[in-house]
Formats: sequence, structure tokens, C-alpha cells
Amino acid sequence: MDNSLFQKAYELIKQSKNILLVTHEKPDGDAIASACAMAEILELNKKSFTIFCPDKPPFQYDYLPHLEKFSANYNFNKVDLIIILDCGSLKRTNLEKEISERTKNQLVIEFDHHPKMDNYADIEFKLSEAASTTEILYQFLKINKIKINKNLANCILTGIITDTANFLYPSTSSQTINISSEMLSKGAKLPQIMENTKRNKSLTAMKMWGKAMSNLKINKKYNFAVSILSKEDIDDNITEEDIEGISGFLSNLENVSGLMLLREQKDGNLKGSLRTSNNNVNISQLARLLGGGGHAKASGFTIEGKLEKINNGWKIE
Repeated sequence: MDNSLFQKAYELIKQSKNILLVTHEKPDGDAIASACAMAEILELNKKSFTIFCPDKPPFQYDYLPHLEKFSANYNFNKVDLIIILDCGSLKRTNLEKEISERTKNQLVIEFDHHPKMDNYADIEFKLSEAASTTEILYQFLKINKIKINKNLANCILTGIITDTANFLYPSTSSQTINISSEMLSKGAKLPQIMENTKRNKSLTAMKMWGKAMSNLKINKKYNFAVSILSKEDIDDNITEEDIEGISGFLSNLENVSGLMLLREQKDGNLKGSLRTSNNNVNISQLARLLGGGGHAKASGFTIEGKLEKINNGWKIE
């Protein structure tokens, strides 16, 4: 990607007066860390900003800077720049109408590492080869010669660790490892990040993991694993991070081409998480057939319906 585009985006940030940071609903570690990193950049530049997210970030991330500034409230009319972070689809921002109908004076910058689904940003940093959105923000910092302090280092490393499952996913590259090493030298606290993101599991989360594993079935014809979580299996305090962690963990099953974790949601929809560790499988093709999308190794979809228990498994009504 052209370095001048990163520089142009930073100039636009410095010229703007009221900035709205946006990340997706039910934010995961990379989404939260990306928003916090950009908030730190804006704070260093003494900018007025709001962090909008439809859902409250999980408590596990309370070590990150500016987490208290996340809010479901915003004044769109006063905004002159919108920065969208880690949203594979504009629909996941819950601001699809507002952004689509924005005035010509309200510009949009997008940072994301998911495959392109929408075309709405005035300046777009869409790098699907990056392991996380914070990895793209690292490039933004380096190209614009912004000093990486401890807050930024913690944010960048958090995004990388959570979106690579502690460097286990195939998206982990040599660049990912080098960036992570540099963040440690800049003051990122790896033990704290690991304690909060990987080891800080509640009793209800662990019980849900057990339910998902007990429901696991393998279709031997296609070497494809499936697990189900009903509404009753998912406690109100369960986070998206808890659920996504199950998918990544189960995808490491031996001799399995892929895995689908299908779960009921309270809105009457079913949400599927698709994972594979097989280098010959592009799981996003299945996701697209089901109306979703994502990466070759990690994708998802949402469909209408509800689960019904039958003698030999489950069916979707």
C-alpha cells in the first residue's frame, strides 16, 4: 500500500475537529484494542473524539487505555471525520444508515483486515493479509513517525494476540512476530495481556466450553466437525470473545478439514463461526454461500432460524 495514503489519512486526522471512532457490535479484542490505539493517537494530538460501539466492551480489557470512553451515544451531526476500525461489514457498525447518508463534509477512514465487502470509505486501509487490524495501525504509526508509547504497544499486541489465538492461527506471519517483539521492547505487558485475554475465564464460560465440546460431532464423509450451542447454553454474561475462543480451539482437531460452531441468538437468528487449520481449505467460501464472509481460515455467517433437537442430532427450523 502507498505510504502517502497513510500520511494523507494522518493529515486529515490532524485537520479534523470532531472525530467519531467506530467499531463493530459485540467487539472482540482486536476491535477494542484498535479503537483504544486510535483514541491514544487522537489524545496525543489533543483531538475531540467519541468512541461509539453498540455493545459494552468485556471487562477483561479494562487494562487498555480509554476503555471508559466507549459509549453507545453519539452526536453524528457534529462529526467531521469518522474512523471505522475492524469492521468487515458496514452493517456491523449499527450506523449503516447514518454513514451512507452522511454529508460531503463528513469523511470516512477505514482500517480493517477482513476481505472487502463494502465500498464506503474515502480513505481505505483494507489489508486482508494482516493478522489483525492493530497490525495495520502499527504501519500507520511507523509511516507517520508517531512514537509508540506503552499504551500503544499494549493495544497493538493485544489485537495481535487475540486475533491470532496467541500466534496459533495461520494468519501469523514473520512480520506479526517481529511487530510483537518490538511492542514488548516498547513496554507492552505480555503477562498482563495473557492473564486478561486467555486465562481470565469465568465459571459460566468454562461450562459453556464443556457444553460445546460435549455437543461436538464429526461428519466422517467430509471430515467436518460441527458443534451446537442453544440459547439455554449461553449465559447472559458470556462475551463474544468467550464464544470465538471455542471455535479456534476446536479447529485444531486432528484430521478435520474444518469446523462450524452454530449458536442460537436471542433475536431469533443463528450465528455460525467457521474455522480451519487445513492449508488446502478456504473456509470463507462456505461462509459466502451462507450469506457471510471472512478470512480463508476464519469466517462467519448469520441466518434466520432456530434449533430443534432430533434423534440423531439437530435440525434448523
